[in-house]
Amino acid sequence: MDRIIECVPNFSEGRDLDKIEKIVDSFRGKEGVKLLDYTSDKDHNRSVVTVIGEPEPLRDAMVEAIGKAVELIDMTKHEGQHPRMGCVDVIPFIPIRGVTVEDADRIAKETAAAASEKFGQPFFLYEKSASAPHRENLAKVRQGQFEGMAEKMKDQEMWKPDFGPDTIHPTGGVTAIGARMPLIAYNINLDTPQVEIAQKIADRIRHLKGGFRYCKAMGVMLEDRGIAQVSMNLTDYTKTAVYTVFETVRMEARRYGVNVLGSEVVGLIPVQAMVDCAEYYLGIENFDPGQVLETRL
Repeated sequence: MDRIIECVPNFSEGRDLDKIEKIVDSFRGKEGVKLLDYTSDKDHNRSVVTVIGEPEPLRDAMVEAIGKAVELIDMTKHEGQHPRMGCVDVIPFIPIRGVTVEDADRIAKETAAAASEKFGQPFFLYEKSASAPHRENLAKVRQGQFEGMAEKMKDQEMWKPDFGPDTIHPTGGVTAIGARMPLIAYNINLDTPQVEIAQKIADRIRHLKGGFRYCKAMGVMLEDRGIAQVSMNLTDYTKTAVYTVFETVRMEARRYGVNVLGSEVVGLIPVQAMVDCAEYYLGIENFDPGQVLETRL
């Protein structure tokens, strides 16, 4: 592949493995498309897929996946810890090689146009593709979630979809789609069942509350483990590093007599982000990703 775009769609299903496999099948066996990873979380009731491809084949595979999600996921019955507004909650397209943000933006819009026409799913453009400043931030677009979105969209001046019907799909909700730069989905688990503590810590580090500029965060409860989690998206790891948020969360947790149990990456992470962590924790100077064995293979 000479021109590569990455797509990381988030589907509002993390419990029914049969449905998840049927959706992910949309990316298998397609020329010009490669499925890299997919993970499901029962507490969030959400699956995150990472796929790369040439622009047009990737667009077509994504349209197929949207159709399958609209068919299989009923948002009126969906419950989970993660905020969500649609069966396909968000679809970011990320330029990787031989393409620009403008190319990713074009593919996002073509995907939304085709899927809205075929399946009646409405779409908001967000991030680099946003049609208005108040639609750039996904959290603001998603505010109200599925249950409150129909009422929110009655304000057509502010919340008329960029593609598709003027209100939600009755079972599919609404989807955010657009071009953005790479981000890291990163979670930190705490040894407490008090989700209020996780939320207070999240409020200290998230940009909207005066925290780190490139950090989005919230507190969630992992019911099956009985612990709280600080769940984050780092939208520019070169300016808000993984080790920075980890150490800050650990420091803030101590204020409440809470410890960090560990952390996790959802999906894929740029190797440079891990190199930055190695430099910080190991004191390695001038380390280059080219020194990692696997990058030479």
